[in-house]
Amino acid sequence: MLRVGIVGASGYTGSELVRLLVTHPKDVELTCITSETYAGQPISKLHPNLRGLIDLEFESLDIKKVADRCDIVFLSLPHKTSMQFAVSFYELGVRIIDFSADYRLKDAKTYEKWYQEHTSPHLLEKAVYGLPEIHKEEIKTAQLVANPGCYPTGAILAILPALKLGFADSKGIVIDSKSGISGAGKSPSETTHFANRYDNFVAYNVGSHRHIPEIEQELGSAIGENITVCFAPHLVPMTRGILTTAYLQMTKTVSTGELMAMYAEFYKDEPFVRMMSEGEMPQTQSVRGSNFCDVAVKVVERNNLIVAMSAIDNLTKGASSQAMQDMNIMAGFDETDGLLIPGLMP
Repeated sequence: MLRVGIVGASGYTGSELVRLLVTHPKDVELTCITSETYAGQPISKLHPNLRGLIDLEFESLDIKKVADRCDIVFLSLPHKTSMQFAVSFYELGVRIIDFSADYRLKDAKTYEKWYQEHTSPHLLEKAVYGLPEIHKEEIKTAQLVANPGCYPTGAILAILPALKLGFADSKGIVIDSKSGISGAGKSPSETTHFANRYDNFVAYNVGSHRHIPEIEQELGSAIGENITVCFAPHLVPMTRGILTTAYLQMTKTVSTGELMAMYAEFYKDEPFVRMMSEGEMPQTQSVRGSNFCDVAVKVVERNNLIVAMSAIDNLTKGASSQAMQDMNIMAGFDETDGLLIPGLMP
């Protein structure tokens, strides 16, 4: 039996993870869920979609008690908060999958530039970036896995083959992503207010979003170069999903069909990356609620550009189902266990 717990299960990503875990086909037991705000209340009161499937109550976090009941702990907590607890779980020998950005960046100074001072920089070198399509072998034996951000997941999977195959210049990469509003989290704000989001479409944090160093780190590491990208995220009036379009300067001649075929070969052993047929474009509805990332690429010869596109669900492949994919790999299960779920259409 694999015993797991979720620290911070009251938010969107925590509830999505519970939804996936309760139907896992292997012997996986969700032993505890924590929330300081909702301690003592049943999870179905906050997340009624789980009624009849699980009867756990939220509890206050007691690190030792949680550690004693878990082989793997998911930290579904905000940035800057996870690191307060990760060290204790790590020292107790518990394996950790952290949803925050606290252990994604390898360089403490880079983290401090984009977030704040890091209180456990010694764990940065031990953490494994949890994108299975790149780091599967490292994830198998990791004690601390840093679950990737939603924007980087879609961007990296769209761009990486073109760079690795040598068809795109590593300089001048422009990434445009459109995200559903659930990416802003569950806490209500002026940004997420219905009147401000309905029938509205806005860019934000252009060139300064905190996911930029994560994208640069992983793409740069994959090809052995320092990379700088221009990233422009947008909020669109839908609940969930991210559509990413990246523009890369082409370095050698290739047709769309040829490049699509090479992408398909690149991802042939990755069950959750689905290549579109030539002429088809990814759409968020096709992956909603699933762990799939749909990818397409188009060569625009007149501009000497490769346009790489992807669609993911920000709450699943961009967060919770990707974390469960990491869990499967860490536990020695088939990575697809409990995750071969089609997108919800319409």
